[in-house]
Amino acid sequence: MDYYKREHLPRFSKIGEGNPELANKFFDYYQSVFEAGALSKREKALIALAVAHTVQCPYCIEAYTKGALQEGSDLEEMTEAVHVATAIRGGASLIHGLQMLDQVQQISM
Repeated sequence: MDYYKREHLPRFSKIGEGNPELANKFFDYYQSVFEAGALSKREKALIALAVAHTVQCPYCIEAYTKGALQEGSDLEEMTEAVHVATAIRGGASLIHGLQMLDQVQQISM
């Protein structure tokens, strides 16, 4: 049995069964976020795809791969967005290495 189930993604709206009011507020907000504004829907889909990889959500990766394609992105743009996310995540891991260096210096003194 897979931990992540492909059939969950189309059932996402069912998450509101326990509290429809809060779910509706979230879904209204979510829908508003992805409307065109200062950023186009295509740009937002690419950002979402990159973030989905950063948070490692397979449901989001599937949804925003489809979304980016539907909004006109191509494989090269999508791959570049994933690499941007990878660079940021890698850099964030490396910068925390300074905490290690601080500890080494404190312990070694």
